[in-house]
Amino acid sequence: MARLTPIQRRRLRNFRNNRRGFWSLWLFLALFGLSLVAELISNDKPLVVSYQGDLYFPVVQTVPEETFGGFLPTEANYRDHFIRDEITANGWAIWPPIRFSYDTINYELEVPSPAPPSSENWLGTDDQGRDVAARVIYGFRISVVFGLTLTIASCIVGVIIGAIQGFYGGKIDLFGQRFIEIWSGLPMLYLLIILSALVQPNFWWLLGIMLLFSWMGLVDVVRAEFLRARNFEYVKAARALGLDNRHIMFRHILPNAMVATLTFLPFILTGAITGLTSLDFLGFGLPSGSPSLGELIAQGKSNLHAPWLGISAFVSLSVMLTLLVFVGEAVRDAFDPRKN
Repeated sequence: MARLTPIQRRRLRNFRNNRRGFWSLWLFLALFGLSLVAELISNDKPLVVSYQGDLYFPVVQTVPEETFGGFLPTEANYRDHFIRDEITANGWAIWPPIRFSYDTINYELEVPSPAPPSSENWLGTDDQGRDVAARVIYGFRISVVFGLTLTIASCIVGVIIGAIQGFYGGKIDLFGQRFIEIWSGLPMLYLLIILSALVQPNFWWLLGIMLLFSWMGLVDVVRAEFLRARNFEYVKAARALGLDNRHIMFRHILPNAMVATLTFLPFILTGAITGLTSLDFLGFGLPSGSPSLGELIAQGKSNLHAPWLGISAFVSLSVMLTLLVFVGEAVRDAFDPRKN
């Protein structure tokens, strides 16, 4: 294992000294880790079923209804009373804490949907009878995964374009800046609305469209670092030793430029999550029925008599974004050379 340099140890110490950001990182990772195994926490299928001496794992395997005394060769509906009675009479089942998936409709509600919180639906149901707690867990996961994917892709594209502009300068930098000025003036929301009339939006389609605009956030930072560093002595020495431009850019200058880039990543992630939430709220985001915090906010707006909808979405987004902002502040302090 490589030993940390004095600068890296100082940055790590500065990050740990920011207790708010340090513990926010661990709390965010814990919540994200739990959301990654959402199927084990919230599901309409048992984790393990013992039936007539045989073990089944419905979460990871498809078990036909015929196995439990039914008549259909299709997958068993474990919420059906007949299937549940058969399993109870001939074995046992271990259920997840929340017995609903994000798209499971509770047909046994005693009040009209949206139903208030109860022992069965911890955060109530939405206007279609789906469990809010399950949709929050799955929505948290898809929001973070979308944000992380968009942030990484934007970082790669933005760093490459900013490095090329800053290193070569001249006409490449001039025309690149003019293109960015024109491209950044395009209305992304209107473009999404127009394209949504032509194709059905999905995860990758939205990711590609938002990537077309999100990469510009890092170009100016990387470009400025390369413009500043391209005339430093170590760059001139590398040229004198015969290194080509690609090696000079990405092996010698880029590590210094990444210091400023890394401090922006948590805030780019926050912007990506809020962007997806806004599109879902307006109805131009993920397909209908997908677990979405933005769609939950829209339901809260349409059902003011069911405050648990808006409160659940608001608390989820507030906790997520607050933790990311605290982490971003800690990362900024870690790379600040004035912090000792």
